[in-house]
Amino acid sequence: MSATEAAVSTEPVLSERRGNVLLITLNRPEVRNAVNAALAAGVAGALDELDGDDALSVGVLTGAGGFFCAGMDLGAFVKGESPYFGDRGFAGIAKRSARKPLIAAIEGFAVAGGMEIALACDLIVAARGAKMGIPEAKRSLVAAGGALLRLPQRMPYHVVMELALTGDPLLAERFHELGLVNRLAEPGSAVEDALELAERLARNGPLALTASKRILQEQFDWSSADMWDKQGAIAGPVMGSEDAKEGASAFKEKRDPVWKGR
Repeated sequence: MSATEAAVSTEPVLSERRGNVLLITLNRPEVRNAVNAALAAGVAGALDELDGDDALSVGVLTGAGGFFCAGMDLGAFVKGESPYFGDRGFAGIAKRSARKPLIAAIEGFAVAGGMEIALACDLIVAARGAKMGIPEAKRSLVAAGGALLRLPQRMPYHVVMELALTGDPLLAERFHELGLVNRLAEPGSAVEDALELAERLARNGPLALTASKRILQEQFDWSSADMWDKQGAIAGPVMGSEDAKEGASAFKEKRDPVWKGR
């Protein structure tokens, strides 16, 4: 389903299976995919689908209408509607994302809460010229959906401070230079490029993907005294799995592995 076809649907979030990749589309183009309660619930449901199905290994998250997301639906917010969903937090993703790898595919812009949705993903593919930023201070709001917590871990402090205090966006090309964006795509090709990247990830062992992601995310809370034990507790079951044996056998036999997820 293309972004144009997606926009025809009235569902706030769409999901489509592409082999073992789940394509998730924010689908409120009439309000630039702004986050209301229904969209937050839809994203949470799509992540539950991704995590709960052993046939799925990777997710791609994008927006309909030629742009990613403008953030919180301010009209719904003023009326008292919450853009949070359960323990997943803002937009059904900011506080607890997917266990499995998730790639953001950005066209047009990802600003405010839209930027925070992208930061809740593990990899970012952005179209050249796309604008990304956290303009909350311009509305006397705070980027409390994860941007102020995640950006300092991933970018230089002074750049993050300028983003937060001016509220001005930067182009995807600049974020690529700073290492936040993994790949630049030609305008209109972000989803295609993200799906290609997702397929590369999805060829790998699913247990190894989720374990590697978990270690990379959780290590910030580990002390030097216990980090090896904590890593071992996550990696050990994968190293002793049927899939690990299959990976070694496939390499030796010069064939593609057949993963079982166990």
